[in-house]
Amino acid sequence: MHRETPSCPERVDWDQRGTRMGSVGAEGRKEATPALTPEGNVVMSFSFESYQLEEEDSQTKDVPDKGVLTFTEPAFEVPEPQDHYHGIYFAMLLAGVGFLLPYNSFITDVDYLHHKFKGTSIVFDMSLTYILVALVAVILNNALVEMLSLHTRITVGYLFALGPLLFVSICDVWLEQFTKKQAYAINLVAVGVVAFGCTVQQSSFYGYTGMLPKRYTQGVMTGESTAGVIISLSRIFTKLLISDEKKNTIIFFFISISIELMCFILHLLVRRTRFVHYFTSRAKRGLAEVKGHTDPGTGYRVHHDVITEEDNGLIGVSPTEAGTEAEFAGSGTYVRFDVPKPKIKRSWPSIRDMILHRYIVSRVIWTYMLSIAVTYFITLCLFPGLESEIRNHTLGEWLPILIMAIFNMSDFVGKILAALPYDWNGSRLLLFSCIRVIFIPLFVMCVYPTSKPAFTHPAWPCVFSLLMGISNGYFGSVPMIQAAGKVIPEQRELAGNTMTVSYMTGLMLGSAVAYFAYNLTSHSSCFNSDSANNSFTSGY
Repeated sequence: MHRETPSCPERVDWDQRGTRMGSVGAEGRKEATPALTPEGNVVMSFSFESYQLEEEDSQTKDVPDKGVLTFTEPAFEVPEPQDHYHGIYFAMLLAGVGFLLPYNSFITDVDYLHHKFKGTSIVFDMSLTYILVALVAVILNNALVEMLSLHTRITVGYLFALGPLLFVSICDVWLEQFTKKQAYAINLVAVGVVAFGCTVQQSSFYGYTGMLPKRYTQGVMTGESTAGVIISLSRIFTKLLISDEKKNTIIFFFISISIELMCFILHLLVRRTRFVHYFTSRAKRGLAEVKGHTDPGTGYRVHHDVITEEDNGLIGVSPTEAGTEAEFAGSGTYVRFDVPKPKIKRSWPSIRDMILHRYIVSRVIWTYMLSIAVTYFITLCLFPGLESEIRNHTLGEWLPILIMAIFNMSDFVGKILAALPYDWNGSRLLLFSCIRVIFIPLFVMCVYPTSKPAFTHPAWPCVFSLLMGISNGYFGSVPMIQAAGKVIPEQRELAGNTMTVSYMTGLMLGSAVAYFAYNLTSHSSCFNSDSANNSFTSGY
């Protein structure tokens, strides 16, 4: 005789099958049987074959009191999506192109700038303006990382980059609506706006890729060098194919605008992919758990009770809850489908918390921060300011264009080499970054003494630019790639932003040194591009 339990319809259903539900795996798997609760809700009951649940193991172990919730997990584990055909990697590479291409567009047409603003320090002024505004922007972005969404910051960055490119190319280069003095100021303001937008975009992307596998950070940094290569080749071909300086400059700018627009559209598409959503949501879910929100918002939970009542009743479940829970036969396991999504009250963190978070991250990655800062400090002492001013009787304005193209291409190679699987120690990275200081005296010897420099042949600055580009690409990428892996997943976006602050600090200091060095020597004729007798390589 079996014992009926009229007050619980689902138990009556189980007993009528003549099954002892407390013994898991004793019977073949049957179809789910619906049963009505007193409130009219439907409950599905199951029995299993060859599935060993936690109840069997609990019989051999000490067990807690009845009714204690011992385990909570999602019912299903979402498989990790794959980057088929490397489409996401290519998109991240183009993202790196997108946030350095506008600035490169302004400084790579150095021949046009020297012709239009003859006798001025336009390239030095642009470089310093860009770096100063960029440093402010990256600090602001680092402060707002918890306040504004990632994609909002990236979208604003793209808009700030496209606007000045369009305005300068149409109103200044094409229509020539401004005087020389006005155009000079407008170009500097345009570079400042581009610096703000692109730096917010850049800093956000490093936080973005910090949540993805490491190779995608390397892809973004490779894209930065790709931007330089694309712009250099674009300037070379437009200058070769079209002799009119105004026309080839207009075409040059419109090529840049088209590429930037393509990068923006691709970002809007990629951000919606399942691959990106999987990794970014996992990092954000980890951050939510740290803050006390343990439910990922799936809408269900699987609960395991190690002991159930002898008649297989639902322990600790009120009649109103019974309709939204399904019990797994006799195992004490049941699924709740009515788990509400956590109501997270959005609030900005306090200044103290923000500083503490950044201090914790910086203590872990400080050697990587110093390494990338030193690398870009040394590079910006020489590029683009000093390199753009080098002249030669034979090559003329082509020499700075070729030197900058060589640097951009070798920097691209260095960033590709950074993808090699070698785990650098932070201290060793810092040491090798400091060794690059040798490039400063080498380039100086291409300039001084003024009457006859130590390295007179134009091949010397080309070789030095090649070596500096490769080392800059490699030691400027490896710290950024590896730093995010040194912290826990929920801190990776902040680590990426913090590394970008160090990166921009190095750029700012290097540009400042180059600018002040130019001002100190501007009275001497070695920096005067108008004097052919006093060119940097006058001995050639």
